[in-house]
Amino acid sequence: MRSFLKLLTLASALPLAACNTQTANLAAPTAPVVQTALATQAPLAGEARDKEWMKLAPNATIDPKIARTTIDYPTKEAPGTVIVVTKERRLYYVLPDGKAVRYPVAVGHAGMAWAGTAEVDRKGEWPDWNPPAEMLARRPELPKRLEGGPTSPIGARALYLAEGKKDTLFRIHGTNEPEKIGQAVSSGCIRMLNADVVDLYERVPIGAKVVVR
Repeated sequence: MRSFLKLLTLASALPLAACNTQTANLAAPTAPVVQTALATQAPLAGEARDKEWMKLAPNATIDPKIARTTIDYPTKEAPGTVIVVTKERRLYYVLPDGKAVRYPVAVGHAGMAWAGTAEVDRKGEWPDWNPPAEMLARRPELPKRLEGGPTSPIGARALYLAEGKKDTLFRIHGTNEPEKIGQAVSSGCIRMLNADVVDLYERVPIGAKVVVR
């Protein structure tokens, strides 16, 4: 991987060769190698992509007191339900026998929080980020689309929430700001650590009930 990145860096320097004699002399004989590498390099996918991109994604130390754990959690909600308690900045995945997996999350800041009952309408791995029109109106400097990857604001996974098959525009997703987990900072979406959202993603099927309160 490092060799490929090095070759890609040399390739990007080719247009500047006229300004740097040494670069020009080094770049010329390696051009065919760059073309071959680009032609044969297979895109990362699945576990290999997760492993590589997780290493590249922003990371932060989380207080062990709020880290993901399994707890006693009596509730009337059925196993498989996702419950977000915004005041606690916690997300619970309900297990059988009065248990739940508890995750730390970041929630919407004042005036942007959402509450209600929805279902997981679709799911995405390292999804592209497409800010809704309302967000673009507030922050016109944002890109209209950002390709998914290790530094994307939407992180490693996303669960898209709908009410009666109508998109709520709210998501449960990863983050490129892990240091803000446990705070009220988002535009309403529920942010999770990338490792945590991958764990939740594997547990939650499409159609699962989500309660935000």
